[in-house]
Amino acid sequence: MVVGVDAEPITVEATARSASDGTPRILGLVDAAVREAYHRVLNAFFCLALPTPRGVTTVNFAPASMRKSGSGFDLPLALALAGAGGMFAPSRTLGLCACGEVSLRGQLLPARGAVSIALMARARGLHTLLCSTVDASRCAGIDGLRVLGAETLADAIYWVAGRRELDPVTAHPSVRVPSTIDLSDIRGHETPKRALCVAAAGGHNVLFVGPPGSGKSALCRRLPGLLPTPSHGERLAILQVHAAAGLPEPLATTRPLRAPHHTSSSASLLGGGAEVRPGEATLAHCGVLFLDELPEFRRDALEALRQPLEDGIVTVGRARGTVTMPAAFMLVAAMNPCPCGFYGHPSRPCTCTPSAIHRYRSRLSGPLLDRLDLQVEVPALDPSVLRGPREPRDSTAEWSLRIERARTRQLERNARCGGKAIVNAHLADNQLERACGNDAEVEDAIERVLRLTRAGGRARVRLLRVARTLADLDDRQDLRPEDALEAAALRGFARAPMSV
Repeated sequence: MVVGVDAEPITVEATARSASDGTPRILGLVDAAVREAYHRVLNAFFCLALPTPRGVTTVNFAPASMRKSGSGFDLPLALALAGAGGMFAPSRTLGLCACGEVSLRGQLLPARGAVSIALMARARGLHTLLCSTVDASRCAGIDGLRVLGAETLADAIYWVAGRRELDPVTAHPSVRVPSTIDLSDIRGHETPKRALCVAAAGGHNVLFVGPPGSGKSALCRRLPGLLPTPSHGERLAILQVHAAAGLPEPLATTRPLRAPHHTSSSASLLGGGAEVRPGEATLAHCGVLFLDELPEFRRDALEALRQPLEDGIVTVGRARGTVTMPAAFMLVAAMNPCPCGFYGHPSRPCTCTPSAIHRYRSRLSGPLLDRLDLQVEVPALDPSVLRGPREPRDSTAEWSLRIERARTRQLERNARCGGKAIVNAHLADNQLERACGNDAEVEDAIERVLRLTRAGGRARVRLLRVARTLADLDDRQDLRPEDALEAAALRGFARAPMSV
């Protein structure tokens, strides 16, 4: 059973002993969907001419203290009934995990969270997963687990009984689909485009500030195309999250891009509900969370993102227990400089009062802005710039090659610095010091920036991380003072701070 994005093992037992009142007994703290499964499965037995267990059956879902819900218990229930009816020996189900919904005609349908169930089965030492053909294709890439897909309930039961064969499903190689939107489509904006590529190379969070129509959203939506193809482990994590949320399978070679509306609540961003489901932060795991019109989001929802931005996880507490879900995403956001949007515009005057601008910018707290490594201005362009030709050196394909080389370089180096192979944005303090070295000129440049801006220790760490990524993009091991100064400019230290 899926809880959050992870699965917990449930054992289904059945016996054909008669009850005194002549009604079936369904035990184990189950909900209405699981109780209805008994009747769906019995009707499937009749439609497929399968022998049904005689007498009134008692079914138990263990452990009894955990509430069970969902239609994924249909297939395990059917196998338990078939075993109680003597169609096969119970020993044939040793090492077997099953999940799937059964239709009235006996067809096996996909179940929510099949990938999570498959990963749980492998972790528990089970060797075989039996499910629908749709779920089998999703779970085929999990090493160490034999995945079998059955079209009907009869195929599943007769395979367990040893009277029919099912071939294990193998994973198909994925082919990368090129993005339909290219970075070279955006004219001008050399600094914002470089900032976007720096963010992609180091996994940094980025905020674009500019008037309406300047290209902020267009830049943000091009970020997933710049990111490297997900690794095998990341691909499984993305599949697990989408399967747990009941969403369609994403493309194998692309990272998720989630763009919730600014009216979203904290529960929709972080996850929640009676049965805890993944929120937008978890659905963006290993991908990008795009928040357009950032100050328009509810303040409590934005403040709730501070934990996943630091830890890469979301912890949701409920009366029944605490659920932890992955949420390692890149945050890319866009906002106007003022409520009307034209503060600082070269040709359109701003109609906002200073107090209105102050209230608008104050919707973003200092701690939240501190977690955005890059804060870049996207100015309005002169119309003549929009007629200019595309720059091939600014294409997504060209930048993707540089970004992939930079990521490979930093992953190998960061693994040698002690710890996991992670991107620069997630380096711990001790790893960061070893990765950057102790160049006196670089330290002097950072100290001057911190003194001028009266920033603290967190800002120093963020500057070093961005400077390290800038050196990796240039294929350099050593850091230079200009890297620190460019990192300060991309972080917004060259202009007035956003929080006033």
